[in-house]
Amino acid sequence: MNNSDIIRRSLDSVWHPCTQMKQHETLPLVPFSRGKGVWLYDFEGKRYLDAVSSWWVNLFGHCNERINAALTDQLGRLEHAILAGFTHEPVVQLSERLSGLAPEGLGHAFYASDGASAIEIALKMSFHYWKNTGNPQKRKFVSLENGYHGETIGALAVTDVAIFKDTYSPLILEGMKVKSPDFRLAETGESPLEYAMRAAAELELLLEARHREIAAFVVEPLVQGAAGMAMHHPVYLEQARRLCDRYEIHLVADEIAVGFGRTGTFFACEQAGISPDFLCLSKGITGGYLPLSTVLCREEIYRAFYDDSLTRAFLHSHSYTGNALACRAALAVLDIFEEDDVLAANRIKAEYLNGAAAALREHPKVENFRNTGMIWAFEVKDAGPSFSRDFSLKAQEAGLLLRPIGNTVYFMPPYAIETGEIRFLVESTLSLL
Repeated sequence: MNNSDIIRRSLDSVWHPCTQMKQHETLPLVPFSRGKGVWLYDFEGKRYLDAVSSWWVNLFGHCNERINAALTDQLGRLEHAILAGFTHEPVVQLSERLSGLAPEGLGHAFYASDGASAIEIALKMSFHYWKNTGNPQKRKFVSLENGYHGETIGALAVTDVAIFKDTYSPLILEGMKVKSPDFRLAETGESPLEYAMRAAAELELLLEARHREIAAFVVEPLVQGAAGMAMHHPVYLEQARRLCDRYEIHLVADEIAVGFGRTGTFFACEQAGISPDFLCLSKGITGGYLPLSTVLCREEIYRAFYDDSLTRAFLHSHSYTGNALACRAALAVLDIFEEDDVLAANRIKAEYLNGAAAALREHPKVENFRNTGMIWAFEVKDAGPSFSRDFSLKAQEAGLLLRPIGNTVYFMPPYAIETGEIRFLVESTLSLL
């Protein structure tokens, strides 16, 4: 097998996601044959540093020996079994451990396969909770401007990215949008904290006026990914929790991209000292190995479905719910966090990258250089409409896998990245400007 052969066969047989396929008449696919650590290799041996963790999922490097070993062991025991009316050890262990790690009061994990499905579950659970408790009028959802929560029909109701949403607008039950606390939007002289408080004040006005019809407020804590790594002050989450409590509205924390240490704490909500009513998790949960997502909720929400009547039960499902292999991969991920003190190691790596990026931060084409945990981003000034594509191609030539969002370049590398690889990432990016 060589690069040309696998590219031709892929174009003949695969409909690639988030892609205008016609572009690949002139824009070649990059084929990967294997991976190790932070590197992906094509069929001719060229390597690429996976600076975006393969869509933000890979935590501990490709072909991680410890996750491999856990999966190999699980393959000899149980690959999958129906979870409706049955159970197995990996899903029980994972649920118990996630509940122990999550903010206070969250438990009873409900499983799916991907982030959008987790959001759908949280929205349906919230609506159904209010129906079961005698408040069927509470059926609207509030989310942030420029927010992203997935591309299924229900998730698009709380997503605000036009290119994903506008085509399907006739199918969508539109929600309500409020100002994003993204501190890039602050006025001159206004601090991130002050701007977050101003955005929270707008949220309060909406909730005060329409709380009787609102079921839940959905938010990406600390970092709005698809908005171009829009970062905000934790005080916004504090205020959101206070307001949701005051007006009896569920708070849904979409930690699909920012959970599992990505923002510097295990869960982003920890930095605000809050517990949401629903916590949605996916991406890094299996270290980039297998599809898995989960929603953890408060006990009072679970109890509202606990009844003799089947119509009051939560009947959402899919065939691979709680897949044993995926749960075992997730358990191996949690083991690595615990055994290697990953969060402490990440703080050292983040400090090193911030120091190594001094010249990048000061580059005349760079603005809004920012960092939260193991996420970095900056905007490139005077970038043209084809900037994202052109920059990605140049990055590939330099041995980097980078996918800018508009004119925003971001780094979200696997936690396995080492100092030499950090220098390569920063210096190579600098050379592309």
